[in-house]
Amino acid sequence: MGAIKAAVLDAIVTFLWVFCVSTVGATTSIVTAAFQIQGAALSLLVTTTIVFVLVFVFGIITNAIGGGSFNPTATAAFYAAGLGNDNLVSMALRFPAQAAGAVGGVLAISEVMPQAHKHKLRGPSLMVDLHTGAIAEGILTFVITLAVLWIIVKGPRSPIVKTWLIAVCTVTMVVAGAGYTGPAMNPANAFGWAYLNNRHDTWEQFYVYWICPFIGAIFAGWFFRVIFPHRPPVKAKKA
Repeated sequence: MGAIKAAVLDAIVTFLWVFCVSTVGATTSIVTAAFQIQGAALSLLVTTTIVFVLVFVFGIITNAIGGGSFNPTATAAFYAAGLGNDNLVSMALRFPAQAAGAVGGVLAISEVMPQAHKHKLRGPSLMVDLHTGAIAEGILTFVITLAVLWIIVKGPRSPIVKTWLIAVCTVTMVVAGAGYTGPAMNPANAFGWAYLNNRHDTWEQFYVYWICPFIGAIFAGWFFRVIFPHRPPVKAKKA
């Protein structure tokens, strides 16, 4: 029952996340135009702030409802790192639920986004050859996953600082991978946009946006586990 509940929560959270994060480009344009902000650096600062707010709000939402993840690679990475309560059965339920939630989020935002800003709705797309894109997506996912694991588990205690660091890392990786794969670093999000464009069943989708990100995330989890081995708390001996 716990695995089913986790899958349902994942579907809901992923739907909301994909719906909201798809508006970041449009929101950045609106904010920069309203405050007459110019320059790439300041625009990136605006984008990072918007991502920070989203991550912070979603942290509150997931805590309030008792869990939920919008990224399959994060679930796999925490399992590989020996953190969390997942097993192979629960992940087999959660991953399809996350993909379904992403499809719903993409379809919903595509319907309600005002026409003036619809050109800002863009999912991940391959801009290099297949193998280069797959390697790029795997490396980017490895780096962002390792960074997030460190921030959450070993990073600063302040939740605000943690969230800001996650937002900075996310935007940095997106900029770094913009000329390669989009990038996604989230198979569910990539699947949602691929479904909208009727490319969800292609080898490109599975190889670049599923297989390699999972490899990167799992290696990041293993690497984190080696560098920072998890030690269970020592129980006090009875007198």
